[in-house]
Amino acid sequence: MSVLSILAGPLTGWQIDPAADPIQSAVLNAIRLPRTILSALVGAALASAGAALQGMFRNPLADPALIGVSAGAATLTAFAIVAGPWMGLSTTSAVATWSLPIAGFLGGAVTTLIVMQLAQRGGGTDVATMLLAGIAVNAMAGAMTGLMVFAADDAQLRDITFWSLGSLGGATWAKVAAVSPLIIPCIVILPLNAGALNAFLLGESEASILGVDVEKLKRRIVVLSAMAVGAAVSVSGVIGFVGLVVPHLVRLANGPDHRTLLPCAAIYGATTLLVADTASRTIVAPAELPIGIVTAAAGAPFFLLLLGRGRRGGEI
Repeated sequence: MSVLSILAGPLTGWQIDPAADPIQSAVLNAIRLPRTILSALVGAALASAGAALQGMFRNPLADPALIGVSAGAATLTAFAIVAGPWMGLSTTSAVATWSLPIAGFLGGAVTTLIVMQLAQRGGGTDVATMLLAGIAVNAMAGAMTGLMVFAADDAQLRDITFWSLGSLGGATWAKVAAVSPLIIPCIVILPLNAGALNAFLLGESEASILGVDVEKLKRRIVVLSAMAVGAAVSVSGVIGFVGLVVPHLVRLANGPDHRTLLPCAAIYGATTLLVADTASRTIVAPAELPIGIVTAAAGAPFFLLLLGRGRRGGEI
């Protein structure tokens, strides 16, 4: 009842629970609510991008990390953390709040464009080459992130280390406002490509015969995925397995049709990360476990299960 009173009061002017504690109101409005919304946005972004990339690669084990999106976003965000003081920014300043999501998006976009350019062959994009280029770009981005860690001071090193494990502990309304313009359009636009992705599952030649502009579709999916994942990584850190596991859960529940897979992946992803965030806050309370550890601990066994089914000749 107190939660309803706190949430409905500013909208209706009614005080449902006169005994509502002002401290509870401050905690809910300034801490819990922005963290919940940011968690849902990040989970939806990772799962939607993962589902779209799996359809594009026609590989159920694909995720945004394969083409360097996560690594590129992590590298430029780490650079923004380390170079911020040189540019007169602190990690708590209003400008830094907006600069980190932008840095994450630019890092993901730049690495993605590099991978796509390396994969160009004969006027088209070779998917196998894109995956191999993604491995190389991931290694280079990891080296650059390591260089940023080497150059960081103690406070920056703690920020980068905790951020690299994944955390939503610093969620604020400013961060929600910063990433929403980058994530929400991607979540909305990706399902509009569901029909083309369904045709793409038949093969590139067959999709082209059915009227799909294959190269345009590849560019659109990669750019939208880079935008969503880059923004998500910049505010939450590196959170693994959500983009890999959630699309599989949706396929098991609703089938492989992208018309339901993509919107449901966003919903399942948001729900999954909300549950993981709740677990990260309660398992070792009053301390907080990095959310990336929670998702990896739950996602890694699922990934191994998929590999085991593949070795036995089953459907992955």
